[in-house]
Amino acid sequence: MKHVSWPTRRQVVAYTVVVIGISLITAFYLGLLDYLFTAIVQRII
Repeated sequence: MKHVSWPTRRQVVAYTVVVIGISLITAFYLGLLDYLFTAIVQRII
């Protein structure tokens, strides 16, 4: 069996912050697109 090399606490915190940050940016971007497309479609209809 291979030896498992676990990440340090600092690495886990850093990776967690990166994942949360990217998730928030993606959510904001998709929310903005949804708002814009909704506004455009309502003006057309």
